[in-house]
Amino acid sequence: MSIGHLPGPSISAWSSKLAKLRTKARTVADLTAVHSRGSFGVVALLLAYLVLEWVSFIHEHKGVPVTPWNPALGLVFAAMLLNGVAYGFVLFAGVLIAETLLLRTQLPWGIVLAMAAVLTASFAAAALALRRHIAFDQGLNHVRDILVLLATGTVAAAIATALLTALLVAADELTIGDLAQSSLPLFVGDCIGIAVITPLVLRLSVRWPDLASGALVRVLPELILFGTAVGGTLWLSLGVGGGANDKFLSLLFLPVVAAALRFGVDGSCAALAATQLGLVLVLHLSGHDAATFTEFQVVMLALTTSGLIVGVVVSERQRADLAATAAEARLKEMQAQAARAARINVVSGMASALAHEINQPLTAARALARSVQQILRSPPVDTGRSDSNVTGLIAQIDHATGVVRRMRDFLRRGQPRFSTLDIRTVLADALMLAGPDAAAKRIAIELVADPALPPIFGDRVQLQQVLLNLIHNALDAIMEAGRDDGRIRVGAQLSDGASLIVISIVDNGVGVPEASLLFEPQTSHKKDGLGLGLSICAAIIEAHGGRIWLQSRVKGFTEFRFSLPVPAQGPNPP
Repeated sequence: MSIGHLPGPSISAWSSKLAKLRTKARTVADLTAVHSRGSFGVVALLLAYLVLEWVSFIHEHKGVPVTPWNPALGLVFAAMLLNGVAYGFVLFAGVLIAETLLLRTQLPWGIVLAMAAVLTASFAAAALALRRHIAFDQGLNHVRDILVLLATGTVAAAIATALLTALLVAADELTIGDLAQSSLPLFVGDCIGIAVITPLVLRLSVRWPDLASGALVRVLPELILFGTAVGGTLWLSLGVGGGANDKFLSLLFLPVVAAALRFGVDGSCAALAATQLGLVLVLHLSGHDAATFTEFQVVMLALTTSGLIVGVVVSERQRADLAATAAEARLKEMQAQAARAARINVVSGMASALAHEINQPLTAARALARSVQQILRSPPVDTGRSDSNVTGLIAQIDHATGVVRRMRDFLRRGQPRFSTLDIRTVLADALMLAGPDAAAKRIAIELVADPALPPIFGDRVQLQQVLLNLIHNALDAIMEAGRDDGRIRVGAQLSDGASLIVISIVDNGVGVPEASLLFEPQTSHKKDGLGLGLSICAAIIEAHGGRIWLQSRVKGFTEFRFSLPVPAQGPNPP
């Protein structure tokens, strides 16, 4: 066997192997990129934690930081909620690095290690509970989410403070007399760090695409205004209060509420963060001790809780308004679609009527035209008979034209066209349109109208739509009842001192169930009904200044009525 004929992989096999290799290479590259981004995020979070720890370190008591402000904890707690409790290792490493390198604590290495473990375990357990065991929305879209976050953070802070205090007392680093000076600031600092920073980070994770698209630039003037307001209230509250008096600190609630009313929970989170940072800066520059810091921070914690709740309530209201507006727009669109579908369905049912109505005059017109042709061809020409036939021919053509015009007007779209109407003509045209459908179902329709009805002012096509909808409902009810003597009576008469015309549609069908909400959108007692027909009828009648109601719902005598106002001194343009 020659070398040229040795068996080997085909070109398609090599292509398949190369494609698999390329897929594996892309997969490895993607995993490497994800791992790199994750590693970069961990390093960035750790650096941010260390920077915040260094900035917030102001007071110390026996080697323990006691400034009641812990923004670094709030940042890492938010990261654990967003990305998983594995980020608790950042907290563990951050505590070790911060205590030994930044704060240069004099505590033994074993105590520092135990403190890092206590903090990590406490807040990692809290994050795990929120992520897996509590229905918590990280977007903070409801008041419950804010309350759950604050409650869980407070419990974790209380547990961590108790364990740290017990650890330090057991190691003889603190005494029982030091508890008031160390434990309360630790607890308050953890609580307010979570209350201020964690919601801010959670909301930034949700709104970051909007901020990246330039939304922040559009509201920059307002942000500057709110920042100025925060600075002014800080100066006023601390300056007027004499520095150590927190009774004016409640003034800080004013810009927070204003921001919450304007931007919802996002505004309250940003305003609270700015207020807290400004407060810490002013207190630090004023040289206040940890005890005074704690007093102000307790008040600030209450203001933070209230501000967050106000912001979430405003956001919920804004979302509810948007949802209601969107639902109303969808409902109007559905009503418009239903109206168009109803007209198309009616036209489909009236196809035979249109053919019949046009075929009759056209047949008569053709016969008259042939007659005139024969007269003209047979001398002597009978001009009188020819003229009479031509007159009849024109009348038949006009009749066919009128039928087509009424159908075209019925199908037209656009804004209502109000004009002076003869209600008897409107009723007669509607019955003509519905007649073939009723005849096919062997249901009799009769019109009983007062011959002296005055004219009304309205849209003829819309009123015909109401009448046809009610008549077709009556036809369906009679067919459902299975009657052989089905009949519908359409009546019109003056009422209420000749100021109203009341139109009634009576049928001997199955009746209307007691619990039916007839004129509410999307409610129907029909099997395949959309629940929009009667609501559209009600909207049309109300637009004409009248009302529609169910007069009788009993089986064998169901009656719908609607009223239309009679112009007092003739119709006026709308």
